[in-house]
Amino acid sequence: MEQFGKQTVGYPERRYSVAFEGIIDTLKWVLIALVLALIFRAFVMEAFRIPTGSMAETLRGAHYHLRCPRCGYKYNVGGDYYSKPKPRCPSCGYFLPEGTPKLLANGDRILVLKNIYQFTEPKRWDVIVFKNPLEPQVNYVKRLIAGPGETVEIIDGDIYINGQIARKPPAVQAELWMPVYDNDFQPFHEQLETTAAASGPHFGRDERWQQPFRNTGDSNWDFNANGPTVFGLDSDPNQVNTIVYDTSIGNDFRATYGYNSSSDYSLRPFCSDLMVRFYVSSGSRRSLTGAGLKKYETFYYGWVDFSGNMTIERIINGKSTLLKHQKTEPIETSAPIWFQFANVDHQLILEFGPQKLKYDLGRGPDDAGSRDGASGPALEIFGAGKLQLRHLGIYRDIHYISKEIQRAQQGNGFRVGKDEFFACGDNSPYSSDCRVWTTEGIGNNGVKYRIGIVPRDYLVGKAVMVYWSDAFRPFENLLPIIPNIGQIRAIIGGSDEEL
Repeated sequence: MEQFGKQTVGYPERRYSVAFEGIIDTLKWVLIALVLALIFRAFVMEAFRIPTGSMAETLRGAHYHLRCPRCGYKYNVGGDYYSKPKPRCPSCGYFLPEGTPKLLANGDRILVLKNIYQFTEPKRWDVIVFKNPLEPQVNYVKRLIAGPGETVEIIDGDIYINGQIARKPPAVQAELWMPVYDNDFQPFHEQLETTAAASGPHFGRDERWQQPFRNTGDSNWDFNANGPTVFGLDSDPNQVNTIVYDTSIGNDFRATYGYNSSSDYSLRPFCSDLMVRFYVSSGSRRSLTGAGLKKYETFYYGWVDFSGNMTIERIINGKSTLLKHQKTEPIETSAPIWFQFANVDHQLILEFGPQKLKYDLGRGPDDAGSRDGASGPALEIFGAGKLQLRHLGIYRDIHYISKEIQRAQQGNGFRVGKDEFFACGDNSPYSSDCRVWTTEGIGNNGVKYRIGIVPRDYLVGKAVMVYWSDAFRPFENLLPIIPNIGQIRAIIGGSDEEL
């Protein structure tokens, strides 16, 4: 009988070592991850670095971090503007001395949601990234102002669409308030003076810092009630005491940017869309407080009393008109309460704690009053009874420059065609955008795009997040490599409002 030898059944002999196969598997996964990342970058999300300051302060290019040596206010200056001439504090107006130490910070880095506009229509106030029609290889980032079929016009710094003012949503508006004065920042060296080289007829005063608010008439506000940043009042509840903001001492209401050169400060227009805010405490139902904002030749007043009333009124040539009134719960606490009054985009908005009162002035260009021969804006604060005001600040709205531009000026609206968009930078005086372009856009195969528009074909996506900004340096001579978590933020934009 034929016998068969024993056979051992086992696994096939390995072609490579276990370690080598592990390396191969790792490389496969790395390759897959790389391919997915490239697909993600090409079709979903891409990172961009902001190269210029045309969207400042919303998005900043290379810039310097500065702190005013007089009042301590922190602000940024664009890398191109640092010495043209000296930077000017946007809160107290002090010009930075020569030789101030400085380190250049890189531009903000943002994430852009790509191809989103293939599935949804861009919205007004979106921050968009697009290929510059004049140089298609260069990406621009601006804020969307108008879309297909709309006629855009810039009047007194505001955007009008089809003859109606375009209002910014609250979240967008909050991003675009710009400082005029912050009472929390005051000189700690009272003897410090503006330098003669920086002062002059265009810029300011060669004098010591002064409190820009002053009492009127028999008013008796104390500007040092509990330290120099607290305003106090202890008066008859039936006697209104008023303080006014003196622009001959403090910053005026010009549409200027601390980020930009101060050389053209005196040439900038006045902005009449203003906001004042503070915390107020009293503890007495008989107290009241409020603020007045002047636009053109009209004063608008928003005031509250602690017994439970919110009121908005208008005064023209000494004649008072009640615009809106609302009853609220009486204030029983002496804790500070938020107060804010704004005149913005033809709306009066009064806030007191959680309560809000709005009045619509109308959407037409003349609904807020005649601009012809109007004097500059003004601001005052008033109160009666026993009060303390803290964290007082004054802000102005973004003001789109309309003089010396090519299109969308007052009285000469610009019609946006099919598959066209109109975009502007938030840093209006220093933005190259649809308002100022003078040549046709360059398309494929010899196609030319109309001057002053962003074609739909050149939309890249929507800017959604700042993921890297103002990183820290571990040591002064090293690169900024430590992330600044506090600067990671969403980019606010968009509106569902139709005009």
